[in-house]
Amino acid sequence: MTSKATIISEIDAKTNHNYSIYRIGITDNPKERQEYWATQETTKYWKQWQADSSTDAKAVETYFINEKKMKGGTGGIITAQTKWVYVL
Repeated sequence: MTSKATIISEIDAKTNHNYSIYRIGITDNPKERQEYWATQETTKYWKQWQADSSTDAKAVETYFINEKKMKGGTGGIITAQTKWVYVL
């Protein structure tokens, strides 16, 4: 598992601070989400992290959507297993 601070740092590096061209999301099943997004847009630059908790995953997603204006939505059902953060 990966800390919230590490995930944020790695997303900053991955996106080179060009947040608006990337999409972020959280899931309990990253393979399923990647397959879904492959039908919608390219997943060539897909990267995923397993957060320490679903709370941390949600905080990372919310931060990048609300503060950095990354594509994505903050809705959806969150469970204890929703620990995966992904960027594409």
